[in-house]
Amino acid sequence: MSIGVKALPCSFVVHFLAVVGAILVLIWNISFRGGLAWESTNKGLIFNCHPVLMLIGFIILGGEAIISYKSLPLEKPQKKLVHLVLHAIALILGIIGIYLAFKFHNESNIANLYSLHSWLGIGVISLYGIQWVYGFLVFFYPGGTSTIRSESLPWHALFGVFVYILAIATAALGYLEKLTFLENSGLDKYGSEAFLVNFTAIVTILYGTFVILTMLSQAPPHDEYSYSAI
Repeated sequence: MSIGVKALPCSFVVHFLAVVGAILVLIWNISFRGGLAWESTNKGLIFNCHPVLMLIGFIILGGEAIISYKSLPLEKPQKKLVHLVLHAIALILGIIGIYLAFKFHNESNIANLYSLHSWLGIGVISLYGIQWVYGFLVFFYPGGTSTIRSESLPWHALFGVFVYILAIATAALGYLEKLTFLENSGLDKYGSEAFLVNFTAIVTILYGTFVILTMLSQAPPHDEYSYSAI
């Protein structure tokens, strides 16, 4: 299935929003929250790595992986490899990002897995991993039969979209949860940091929207190596 929109313009919007989102989340966690650290007596610096890795590493790279079949002027085997590798990197960075959230909680004597954001986060990263392993085994190595691949492709794409939309929703909940904690601790509700966090959340949602639009859009007519994802 495709909609009456060209893939290339949508993909340019995706790339632009990716850059904007990456800049915003870095400004927030470096300029406003004090920086990033793997080990620190200031445990907040450890947590700061979580939103950076989840947005840049998981959401953005995952989105670029999704649109790779529609946005790259490559042959199908090369697109498949890019799709596979970008998803693998996104999965690894997402796992590291979640680990750092647990690390922050444990070292700060804060309970784990008590919020909807954390529950959905564990669900999303688990489903993402299952999706990647299935895709690797069926479409890459050792590879299924042509019948299995053709029958699996629409469901693989549909399930991938579901997981990605769930990831965007989980990220939005994360922004809301963190900003609520900060405001309850005295952060100005109408201050620059509060606006920055809200704008970052909006850019994240817009990014996910244009990723889906690009995936559903029409590939260039001369592109013999693209495919309709659903």
